[in-house]
Amino acid sequence: MPSNFDPSAEYILEDYRVLLRPLLESDLKYFLPYAVNESDTWNYSAVSPKGEAGMRAYVESALKNRKEGNEYAFIVYDKETGEYAGSTRFYDIQPGNQVLQLGYTWYGSKFRGTGLNKHCKFLLLQFAFETLDMYRVEFRADARNERSIAAMKSIGCTVDGILRSNLWLEYGTRRDSIVLSILRDEWFGGVKERLFGKLLD
Repeated sequence: MPSNFDPSAEYILEDYRVLLRPLLESDLKYFLPYAVNESDTWNYSAVSPKGEAGMRAYVESALKNRKEGNEYAFIVYDKETGEYAGSTRFYDIQPGNQVLQLGYTWYGSKFRGTGLNKHCKFLLLQFAFETLDMYRVEFRADARNERSIAAMKSIGCTVDGILRSNLWLEYGTRRDSIVLSILRDEWFGGVKERLFGKLLD
């Protein structure tokens, strides 16, 4: 049974701490300070939006892929500070298999470790499983990115394995990617409850 994903829909997710809305071309202005001043944010990323040209291409690609139905990018607004904090997206969306990947997630340095990410992940996972009717949500990261891997495990992800040398990085190097996932049964079987509890910490 296919999922309920509709790339033309305007999905808005929010709680008392964060708001996620569809990425727009005009949002480039909110991302440029990060692209220019915090380029180390993407040291482990396969797609690097460093610098003005890099970020412009990044936003254009995200919007193009949404039109094609492959991805759905959000901009993240932190209600606590009143600032746009970063971005995240659904990608490799497979409605027929009821599977998608959740990634391309980044935040400005001042928002890391503040709890913002857990709020975003709760909203995105709840939406994926309970509204889009997905069965599996997958996460990937550079196998060396300990911070990102720890964050994924902390929200309830299970490690599936390592894809060896599966992506090119900048400067001609390659990376091993760790694959993690959450299944619908796991979400309703305790992951949702535990993650919600972390929002109250």
